Amino acid sequence: MRITNNGVLEGVRFVASPNCDARPADARIELIVIHNISLPPGEFGGSAIEDFFLNRLDPAAHAYYAEIAHQRVSAHFLVRRDGSITQFVACGQRAWHAGVSKWRERERCNDFSVGIELEGTDEIPFEDAQYVRLAHLINALKVCYPIADITGHADIAPGRKTDPGRAFEWNRLKSFINK
Repeated sequence: MRITNNGVLEGVRFVASPNCDARPADARIELIVIHNISLPPGEFGGSAIEDFFLNRLDPAAHAYYAEIAHQRVSAHFLVRRDGSITQFVACGQRAWHAGVSKWRERERCNDFSVGIELEGTDEIPFEDAQYVRLAHLINALKVCYPIADITGHADIAPGRKTDPGRAFEWNRLKSFINK
């Protein structure tokens, strides 16, 4: 895997989300934030996650969608259960994934992070393919950017977020990442 000069991961599907903007001029990508998402909650597959990141989620299709369809969010990457990756925002752009957040006394983590969503929940174990592909993606990001840390959404938004959840095996991921 390789990140191009324009911040796109080669060999994966790129679907541009409108939910992004420019990073601050002095921002350096130093943080990777791991999330989880499933739409509807606890269900996998389908187009709902992509529809959500593209602002085309049908609020009438599911009761939960009616609650969230108005939100404008995105992530740089989504790693599906089968390990396939879709990119929604080029790394040089600011994706809207972290919300109100703080890392090492720095607020607004979207300014200096890359957000990676894993298709999953806090409670259901993630798939082998997800760990492998996530590690490859992280290794590619580390080649291009001065990554200082990899953290969970819960760690930068404690009390507000719980993902990637207790089912996520941090040590397993770390065993795949180049030092």
